[in-house]
Amino acid sequence: MKKTAVVLLSGGLDSATTAAIAKAEGYELVALSVDYGQRHRFELEAAEGVAQSLGIARHEHVSIDLASFGGSALTTELEVPKDRAADQMEADIPVTYVPARNTVFLSLALALAEASGSSDLFIGVNAVDYSGYPDCRPEFIEAFERTANLATKVGVEGTAAFRIHTPLIALTKAEIVRRGTELGVDYSLTHTCYDPDDAGVSCGRCDACQLRQQGFIDAGLVDPLTYQRQGESTEA
Repeated sequence: MKKTAVVLLSGGLDSATTAAIAKAEGYELVALSVDYGQRHRFELEAAEGVAQSLGIARHEHVSIDLASFGGSALTTELEVPKDRAADQMEADIPVTYVPARNTVFLSLALALAEASGSSDLFIGVNAVDYSGYPDCRPEFIEAFERTANLATKVGVEGTAAFRIHTPLIALTKAEIVRRGTELGVDYSLTHTCYDPDDAGVSCGRCDACQLRQQGFIDAGLVDPLTYQRQGESTEA
């Protein structure tokens, strides 16, 4: 029998690559996508396409309302930062940080994993080319893994040990793009932008768009997405 794993699938470049890596490692995947009240809802449609393209037979969807708490430009009408240089992105925790999002997501994935008889969880966090989110760091992942094994029935009984896999955590965006390309990820299906227009076209100017575009440039590859405008960090 194949080993199974739960993969958090947002529909973005990183989560699509993470799912492809998990599949290449021989896991039968259960995908979990979360509708948390995000403004950039096109990513949920993208997650469907990515799951289908990777042949993921079971794709679970959970709806929660983090938007009711506020505190983030991704769930409220706060302005999404645009045209920021790399040093600005790294200077502090940006307003696009969603309070406790990855903690909530991993908790949901943990519940699904335990109910499904799986002890492996995959999440596409990255601590290199990212926007300063505290819940993307190795320290957080290690702490949550310890918590997972303390707070679950199978962990206490010792019948399984949960492992959280973060295959992208030490990779640059270019390395992520290259790895996904090697594995056949169709990046035209993914959605990265924090502030797309009504048709779902990416802005090309938010932190996420700029990091993505620069990643493709550094990888020597062409980003298949169309943008309203190319990010300033990637313009000639």
